[in-house]
Amino acid sequence: MMSTEPNELIHESSPYLLQHAYNPVQWKAWNDQALEEAQTQDKPLLISIGYAACHWCHVMEEESFEDYEVAEIMNTHFVNIKIDREERPDLDHVYMGALQLMKGNGGWPLNIVALPDGRPFWGATYLPKENWKQSLEALAQAYKNDRPKVEEYAAKLQQGMQQIEQVIPNSEMPSFSLEEMTASIASWSTYFDTKLGGINRAPKFMMPTNLNFLMRWAYQTQDTAVEQYVLTTLRKMAYGGVYDQIGGGFARYSVDTKWHVPHFEKMLYDNAQLISLYSEAYSWTKDPEFRQVVLETIAFTERKLQHAEGYFYSSLDADSLNAEGETEEGAFYVWKAEELSELLEDHFLIFQDYFNINDYGYWENGTYVLIRNHSDDQIAQKHGITIQELQKIIGNAKKKLLEVRSQRPAPRLDDKTLTSWNALMISAYLDAYAALNDERYLQSATRLAAFIKTQQLTENRLYHSFKNGKSSISGFLEDYSLTIQAFLDLYQHTTQPEWLETALVLTETVFEEFHDSESQLFLFTSKQSPPLAAKTIEKSDNVIPASNSVLAKALYKLGMITGDKKYLETAETMLNNMKSDALQFGSSHANWMDLMMNYAAPYYEVAVVGETHKEQMISLSAHFLPNVLLVSAAKASELPLLKNRYVAGKTLIYVCQQGICKLPSESAEDALELLQP
Repeated sequence: MMSTEPNELIHESSPYLLQHAYNPVQWKAWNDQALEEAQTQDKPLLISIGYAACHWCHVMEEESFEDYEVAEIMNTHFVNIKIDREERPDLDHVYMGALQLMKGNGGWPLNIVALPDGRPFWGATYLPKENWKQSLEALAQAYKNDRPKVEEYAAKLQQGMQQIEQVIPNSEMPSFSLEEMTASIASWSTYFDTKLGGINRAPKFMMPTNLNFLMRWAYQTQDTAVEQYVLTTLRKMAYGGVYDQIGGGFARYSVDTKWHVPHFEKMLYDNAQLISLYSEAYSWTKDPEFRQVVLETIAFTERKLQHAEGYFYSSLDADSLNAEGETEEGAFYVWKAEELSELLEDHFLIFQDYFNINDYGYWENGTYVLIRNHSDDQIAQKHGITIQELQKIIGNAKKKLLEVRSQRPAPRLDDKTLTSWNALMISAYLDAYAALNDERYLQSATRLAAFIKTQQLTENRLYHSFKNGKSSISGFLEDYSLTIQAFLDLYQHTTQPEWLETALVLTETVFEEFHDSESQLFLFTSKQSPPLAAKTIEKSDNVIPASNSVLAKALYKLGMITGDKKYLETAETMLNNMKSDALQFGSSHANWMDLMMNYAAPYYEVAVVGETHKEQMISLSAHFLPNVLLVSAAKASELPLLKNRYVAGKTLIYVCQQGICKLPSESAEDALELLQP
């Protein structure tokens, strides 16, 4: 039951926090006043972390946080703090690390009980109401009657958290080889699901960073087994229910092994990276199905997540209202066979085969999640029609169903805008532009970059969040790393110096405010930020690559473009310090492995100089060139890769390795011959 009087969250802008503003729990946001209250009243902190699209967060709210009996226990014994993990990834990282140390796993809602100074001593994810009540009462008694033991445990846990974050610099000289990487991938590949794609267990996450690296590995080393695995995974994901077959875009993950039933929330960060992944895959294979995924996923993000001014919101909820007016996960997306038959009439039988309105596609309660397991050619042959006729029938059916679905109650929108995720979308647009040569995508990327530069950047520092015209929360390393990466990508495609210059300005801010001399990596939070229960260095790649690995790759590229040895040396040192972890646990260090390939295998710098440089760049960019740094200019430039390379009346393409260049080519085709693996 909701309270008639709001709690302090009513003053926040986060949609997730506002969802809890009328709970009878006296929630507070994470701020100095809340922490001071815990100290003054000598109460432990109850910290609950989630996000707007989180299904189990909603379940726990309904069962416990809206319950007056539970709220009384919480309000009496604790200072209760609600945190949006997307607004405060720093806090989420610290307390998720603590939970994983305590329980061996983690998830959301992430519930932590901590001493008034923020040091945790208990944690759990979702708990049913009675379990939650019993846990809270026991914790309150322990804090009151057994304080020394609680404080001792908190101290030991904090020590463990610091050890997890520790990075011991590698004293050996940097050395990276394909032999070491081959052994690492052989170990990693034992977890591959070669039939259904992804990892051989459930749930299955898409992990675009892993697939991007493995695609590059297969291309450069001619590893046909890895190539087949990557292509199988890409096709199975695109055929699965985890991909919205009607409206485009991907849900967060699949709960089963065949990519069928998704956890229905849709996140900007997933879809941005998957646009990039499928764009690269199309450049590699020219498979029209990959192209279709790119087109449909961009269409989804623009239709459902984009503001009129060009920037993007964060996510769509997993839950929505069903036909009975009750909140249900996936209600917006699933179909009943009778409904489809009535809507599609004569074309239902073909649609039924195409999307498995049968035992294979059945979900629950008489509903189906659309999933494919046959190609267009196979379905067309079965029904005695051409592929073109089939695609027209399916296209018309999808259009009709999208119109019908749009009349259903829509999932809730998390309408905050995050700098880091929007930076991913800039890179997504640019990868799609390179693969498909659609000028609109370049324009959209430029518009989005201008939003970050004008709205989220002040005095060389980034903000993390934007909502209702207001920028807030100091930027984290993920904001800087991904924005630097995006602006470098944009510079390469536009040759506009402002994007390179802004990337350099942001990089200097990162060195000043985030560099950690002890680990020789970079802190997740600025040194100017208040200290948390543990120092955070984000080094393992997950669904989003680690901010340190993104930064290391950006520094490598910056060093190559500008010739500044500081950037190149820092990138190499970072990689060397992560070498052991990366080789031992490739699946959680794929972005580091991608950077390692720059050293272990041929890597090219390609400079295109002359009046028709844009046309030549478009021709080159349409190809899959993961081991190539492309830069161009219409005329002479002082940048090392472009200097002294302009010849009037000609457009020349220079293929170089570590500054040593072959004779220039005058056509993209000739240059491509020099770049073959």
